[in-house]
Amino acid sequence: MTVNWNRQNFSGEDPEQHPAVAALRRNPGTPVKEVAIFRGEVSAVISPEHSTEALTLLRDDPALAFDLLVDVTAVHWPEREGAEFDVVYQLYSHGSRMRIKVKVPLADGQEIRSVVPLWATAGWLEREVYDMFGIPFAGHPDQRRIVNPPNFEGHPLRKEFPVQGRVRW
Repeated sequence: MTVNWNRQNFSGEDPEQHPAVAALRRNPGTPVKEVAIFRGEVSAVISPEHSTEALTLLRDDPALAFDLLVDVTAVHWPEREGAEFDVVYQLYSHGSRMRIKVKVPLADGQEIRSVVPLWATAGWLEREVYDMFGIPFAGHPDQRRIVNPPNFEGHPLRKEFPVQGRVRW
């Protein structure tokens, strides 16, 4: 029997049994800090210094082949000292129809390596995260704002940014 690990039939299972989590756990270069499942979607937390190796493994392992970077985004947790942000990678494998979410906790101002060499689509997605959250991506080929004008001050998706915005009269 072939197991289909997509969101619809993974709900309620142990996330440690997900093939991607098992592959990350087997590889000493990609230590997993935490795994969870929410509404059938598995997420793995990886430290910033191992994020590129973990994402490369998920893309290049023939049994996994996460060939599509669906999204790169971030979440701001201002109450979490020392790791105020999570950079979140949503991955999908066309061959196995698997999904996984990889979260990388970062401190304010901490850089993370760009994954543009792994997935070209990361170029625009990382620029948006940089623009809206202020998270810099080391090695990004074009690190500049993509949504806001170049002279815009602040990062609108940080929780301390005023809901009404900043008005100058």
